Amino acid sequence: MASPPPLSLLLLLFSLLTPTLISSSPVQDPELVVQEVHRSINATTRRDLGYLSCGSGNPIDDCWRCDNNWEKNRQRLADCAIGFGKNSVGGRDGKIYVVTDSKDDDPVNPRPGTLRHAVIQEEPLWIIFERDMVIQLKEELIMNSFKTIDGRGSSVHISGGPCITIQFVTNIIIHGIHIHDCKQGGNAMVRDSPRHFGWRTVSDGDGVSIFGGSHVWVDHCSLSNCHDGLIDAIHGSTAITISNNYMTHHDKVMLLGHSDSFTQDKNMQVTIAFNHFGEGLVQRMPRCRHGYFHVVNNDYTHWEMYAIGGSASPTINSQGNRFLAPDNRFSKEVTKHEDAPESEWKHWNWRSEGDLMLNGAYFTLSGAGASSNYARASSLGARPSSLVGSITTAAGALNCRKGSRC
Repeated sequence: MASPPPLSLLLLLFSLLTPTLISSSPVQDPELVVQEVHRSINATTRRDLGYLSCGSGNPIDDCWRCDNNWEKNRQRLADCAIGFGKNSVGGRDGKIYVVTDSKDDDPVNPRPGTLRHAVIQEEPLWIIFERDMVIQLKEELIMNSFKTIDGRGSSVHISGGPCITIQFVTNIIIHGIHIHDCKQGGNAMVRDSPRHFGWRTVSDGDGVSIFGGSHVWVDHCSLSNCHDGLIDAIHGSTAITISNNYMTHHDKVMLLGHSDSFTQDKNMQVTIAFNHFGEGLVQRMPRCRHGYFHVVNNDYTHWEMYAIGGSASPTINSQGNRFLAPDNRFSKEVTKHEDAPESEWKHWNWRSEGDLMLNGAYFTLSGAGASSNYARASSLGARPSSLVGSITTAAGALNCRKGSRC
């Protein structure tokens, strides 16, 4: 008698068949759906199910996480990017640089073996870590182009000081890092290359600040409790993907676009995919200005004010997300059209397509839905919102160990 098919094949077949099955199924009782979502969110095993990633429907994870030898093929990760930041190669074409020193952060004369010494180099580098580390930076970590910070295989925390700045550089990958409790820095000299250092004014205190940067991918990071934003992109930044991150305990989560008057952000394109926006979040998931934003297959399980907002006529394409409204009656609306009267914002192109609204959540649509605008705000195919739970199960920094699947 033939042996049964392996579990991985069954999971793959299930992920392929599920959309068809769901579309023909009767509508579930909304109260039962809410209860089930709460149960799955609160389950203690939510962050421990990474072994189910193969065939999960998450195209990034399914690209590399099934490889038992991922640690020997680290730079292959760069070929797994999706969305507007999919061409971010980071340090793929350079050498491996191992960070060995977590304590001695000198902003002007960084020592070899420190993270700061690695990120300022002019050649492409794929930066990894010798062991578990907590890195408390004295000033902003000013990145140079073509760098990857890859925390897989170690538990790496950047916290307790200024954090990461991606300013006027390109091709950056930040993967697998815990970024939290970030502070303001500045009024100090900071080196940004082997040949140059300069005076930095006071920084915002973001977890990741993207300022005039392009081809940037932030993936599988855990972010919380920073002074300003968790991830902000401003001043003409574009070609950005923010994916598979787990964000918690923060007020102004994500700002995309500098100001209503800064029209250079009108060409910004950002993909926000497969993230889990979790407990203790208030607003800006994201807050958008001017550009084109694809918000796809994210799990929103908490917001105190609103989830998605914006001003200055951004195009927001929300597809296949799951929005679970808080229990209080004041925060059911997903969206917030800011800094404009209805006579103005009703022309902004905001759409919700295939989103799952739970516990009274609702999305206020606007605009005529010009196809050319939404084409510029589309970066990948959305999976059904019913699959968001499995797609985002492993959001955040992964517990990867050498010699086994991540």
